[in-house]
Amino acid sequence: MMILVAGPYRSGTGDDPARLRANVEAMNDAAVTLFRAGHLPVTGEALALPLIEQAQFLGRGPVGAVDTVFDEIFHPISSRLLERCDAVLRIGGPSAGADEMVAQARAGGKAVFASLSEVPPA
Repeated sequence: MMILVAGPYRSGTGDDPARLRANVEAMNDAAVTLFRAGHLPVTGEALALPLIEQAQFLGRGPVGAVDTVFDEIFHPISSRLLERCDAVLRIGGPSAGADEMVAQARAGGKAVFASLSEVPPA
């Protein structure tokens, strides 16, 4: 299965770079486990963060308006990605964005897993 790993990115971090990295690492750790189990894991962060950085570099967003470019790309790319996934694995703590991915998955009839142990073998 192609599984979107959804968890907090900015939630509860105060945008502290170390805490943001820790959240990405948690999603990537889950993705490695899914991969080793034979699935195709994806994260919205892997696609969105480089695009956000590039959009800022190219001046496509107002200078200093990080949230404007973030809002333009971050959740929309995860939403588009989820359309092509079979399931969502929801990890971590509170996150409106991750909860939005879960709701979208359920609305689309996709599987939603709350832990790695719930994911069936590939």
